[in-house]
Amino acid sequence: MDRIELDDSVLSLEHGLLHLVWNHGVSIDGGNARAAMDAVNKLAHGRSLPLLVDMAATAFLSHQAREIFEEPCAASRIALLGESPVDRTVVQFQLQTSHIPCPTRFFRSRPEALAWLTEAVQAIPG
Repeated sequence: MDRIELDDSVLSLEHGLLHLVWNHGVSIDGGNARAAMDAVNKLAHGRSLPLLVDMAATAFLSHQAREIFEEPCAASRIALLGESPVDRTVVQFQLQTSHIPCPTRFFRSRPEALAWLTEAVQAIPG
């Protein structure tokens, strides 16, 4: 398993799946959003891979962070994993007001999120 530890999150790669876990209570701003995006691209090594983002109990998502997350990156599809109605509201706002460059869905269930991402991995030929 490959792993990159950032100030506010941890990114890992295992079995063809990227997994970004934001620290609870973190405010996601331009700086830590850029660091996470750069880490995703670095760990993917030029491949396009599904990404599970555990963003449960994050405190805030800045406008600058939302703009950064609109940029294409190594993620082929993104499952956003939250735990509360507030998480869902933040994600729904982001999805409705932004141009996300790959299929992105919100989940409150980790198994459902992983199933959706695994379906993408299994669809890749080779």
